[in-house]
Amino acid sequence: MSIIPGQRLVGRDDELRSLFRHLDDIGHRGRAVGLLGEPGVGKSALQAQVVEHARSLGITVLSAQGSQSETHLPFASLHQLLRPLLPRVDRLPALQRDALLACFAMSDSDEANPFFTFLAVLELLVDAAGQTPVLVCLDDLHWMDQPSTDAFAFVTRRIASERIIVLCTSRPEALPFNDTYAVEWMELGGIDETASAALLDARAPHLSSALRERVLSQARGNPLALLEFAAALESGRSASTEFDEDLPMTTRLERTFAARAEHLAPAVRAVLTVAAVDDGDDINDVLAAAQILHGSPLDRATAQPAFEHGLLTVVGERYRIAHPLVGSALRQAMPPATRQRAHAALARVLASRPDRAVWHRASSLSGRDEQVAAELEQAADHAQRRGAVASAAAWLERAAALSPDPQSRAARLLSAAELGYQLGRFSQVEQIKAQVSGMTLRDRDRSRLTWLEGVFHDGSTGEPAEVRHLVGMAQHATDAQDVDLAMQLLVGAARRVWWRDPGETVRHEIVVAAQRVSVPAHDPRLLAIYALSESHEQGPMVIEQLSRWPADAGGRPDSAGLLGIAAFCTGDFRSAITFLSTPVQELRAQGRMSLLAEALAIRGWAEIYLGIFDVSNSADEAMRLADETGQSLWAATARIAVALIDAVAKGWDTRHDLLSEAEQVALRTPNAASSLLAGVQLARGIAELGANRHDQAYGELRRIYTPGDPAFQRVQQVWALSYLADAAVRTGRHAEARSVLTSLEDLAGASPSTGSTIALEYARAVLADPASAESLFRAAMDGTGRQLPWHRARAELAYGSWLRRQRRVVDSREPLRAARSTFDAIGARTWAQRADQELRATGERGWQPTSSPRELLSPQEAQIAELAARGLSNREIGQRLFLSHRTVSSHLYRMFPKLGIVSRSQLGAALGIPGNPARVGPSSVS
Repeated sequence: MSIIPGQRLVGRDDELRSLFRHLDDIGHRGRAVGLLGEPGVGKSALQAQVVEHARSLGITVLSAQGSQSETHLPFASLHQLLRPLLPRVDRLPALQRDALLACFAMSDSDEANPFFTFLAVLELLVDAAGQTPVLVCLDDLHWMDQPSTDAFAFVTRRIASERIIVLCTSRPEALPFNDTYAVEWMELGGIDETASAALLDARAPHLSSALRERVLSQARGNPLALLEFAAALESGRSASTEFDEDLPMTTRLERTFAARAEHLAPAVRAVLTVAAVDDGDDINDVLAAAQILHGSPLDRATAQPAFEHGLLTVVGERYRIAHPLVGSALRQAMPPATRQRAHAALARVLASRPDRAVWHRASSLSGRDEQVAAELEQAADHAQRRGAVASAAAWLERAAALSPDPQSRAARLLSAAELGYQLGRFSQVEQIKAQVSGMTLRDRDRSRLTWLEGVFHDGSTGEPAEVRHLVGMAQHATDAQDVDLAMQLLVGAARRVWWRDPGETVRHEIVVAAQRVSVPAHDPRLLAIYALSESHEQGPMVIEQLSRWPADAGGRPDSAGLLGIAAFCTGDFRSAITFLSTPVQELRAQGRMSLLAEALAIRGWAEIYLGIFDVSNSADEAMRLADETGQSLWAATARIAVALIDAVAKGWDTRHDLLSEAEQVALRTPNAASSLLAGVQLARGIAELGANRHDQAYGELRRIYTPGDPAFQRVQQVWALSYLADAAVRTGRHAEARSVLTSLEDLAGASPSTGSTIALEYARAVLADPASAESLFRAAMDGTGRQLPWHRARAELAYGSWLRRQRRVVDSREPLRAARSTFDAIGARTWAQRADQELRATGERGWQPTSSPRELLSPQEAQIAELAARGLSNREIGQRLFLSHRTVSSHLYRMFPKLGIVSRSQLGAALGIPGNPARVGPSSVS
């Protein structure tokens, strides 16, 4: 076994080398590494060795340790970590500074946006790393409070360009982060036999051979077990059951720690009892509460044996339980009455900190208490305003447990479930729903429970019985004159129609129920319900009502979002983009990443249907944000958009990974989400068309039009019609496609929307007989899509191709050249090549495609470059995109050589942005 210089650990050479390499590489890239393992396997010891090495390299070390008794206390672990950096908080932008201070209750404001808090954390760490590299140590991450964990997850996803290493430890059964790519996990097993023997002999050299073999056998390579079992046997403190191999290792270790405390004086045990249930780290609070518990004065000297026996550690006024299993052991050995008395003592000591005090007061009770439940509910409200939504949900569940009235208990549980939904906590919501479903509910709470059914699928199940149940609950709410609840339930029902059609009868029932609710005809909720439920039937009326609204929906972003959905579902894509721009701006400014992902995904598809294939505008960001916020359906929606844009820009010959991922999400959704599958088929069809594989294209697209196929979607099939017509005319399926065209003309009605009109005009021309084709082609080129480059170019390509097949070779060249030029200009490379192939068939040669500098950039780089070219500073860009300003600066430095420029002022020209309005100096990237 090799030994690393200065090493105190035994048997961890490989792990140390790997972690030390990360430290050595900290100047080139940041990363997050996690150590997984059972208690006592050496995670914290290995972390401590890395800390020592980091400090020897001059790296700044920041640390926080999770505690089982602090999991309910919002931002407790984050405050631990940032305490040394808080003097720098005034350097932060105002929004971030205020959010961070509010979450720590260090400002007059009691409202905090969680994502601005997270961005403030990132900026503080990046600012510190600007002076020296930073090692962030998060020990026992699985026991950290959820708001802190969310902040740490946010940071780990954004440090690749920073001089920051995050090193965390966790138990394997409680992986704290939702996504596995945020952290590179390293699983620790027990050390090998040779290392186990060396460790045991070094720490317990006088064990008899029999005891030595017994410890080696039962510790199974767990370093803490090796040391503690040996110490217990040497001191005579062990009982035979402590070393029962049938017991879990955690239980056996807890018993060895509990044995240390058994024979200590009552005053010392009082200190340990309070420390085991305390949710803070102030030794004076513990001593004050222990004095109440013990009933006589005591001070730090009295508690000294707890430190000497290795049960507590103290530095200044701050203390820690020496090992998490010590606290667990003390709590396990504690009679319930003693534990309640300890909590009651802490509640008295913490009277000036009401939120902590009420939690301890609640824990001191053996029965139900409405006053304490109400105080917990109030504390949950405080936590929510501070951005600690996860903690608020936990406090509400605790309040429910203390509620004497069953109906109040159910209402508080449902409030906790609604917060769980906001956080994307599927299992938490399902657990609460199961608990509440057998309880007596008030009418309104019964409706809330109904709404929670299927919300994680955004209503994608679409089962007629479930949709009808929502409609029935909405009718009850209408009868009770609860307008807001009725509309909430009906919007939920209508969303299900979009994801999977429950049938004509059910769709109409939703519309009829909505018409009974007393709201104005232009109410955004009503228009969204109509558009989602009966897009074609109600489309003209919806579009007419949309025209009465200003672009910003009167300064109401939530209303603008609903209007954007209504416009999109009726095919009024220009209005959809206009309306969705307001909520995108507002949600970005408010840091509401979950809703922002949805708005960006919908806007991205509206852009696609208008022929705007710029992945940096909406789709790529929607995908990243939806992944981060755990919204699988919207992430899948955005993935399809990104893949489709790739198909138009550069094509792909095999199945696209993003499409496969989206398809799996759709198929995992109960009864399959047909709208997602229709999008997948559209993207594959367009990719095949771009590659001139027309038979394959027709096969992919035809599924959208086949009733009974999981990809059948009654609204999207109209918008996709032009692509089906393209494939049909090249494969001799004119008659079949004309039949589809006729049925869709009937479905779209006399006043079709923009999206439907563009598709119908194109399909009529492409599928027309020779006698009427030319006039229909001219109508398509000069029709609804004439000002949309993609759609006009497709019509010109189809017209030129038709002319060539009619042997009018000279006439065909002009529309084909125009199509090729437009496709080339908008970056539709595969389609420009298609037009060029047609021109080559006429005898014309010599074209070379142009290259756009944007093609050299990733979607995020293109987004940053465009914002910088428009004059935003790095901090402004970072706040918009939830990145640190230094990350933005790093991206810009890497972009300049790609674009062939040397200064920020040249970005506009390089990207083709007219009138580059940059406000910063010519060479600045900061």
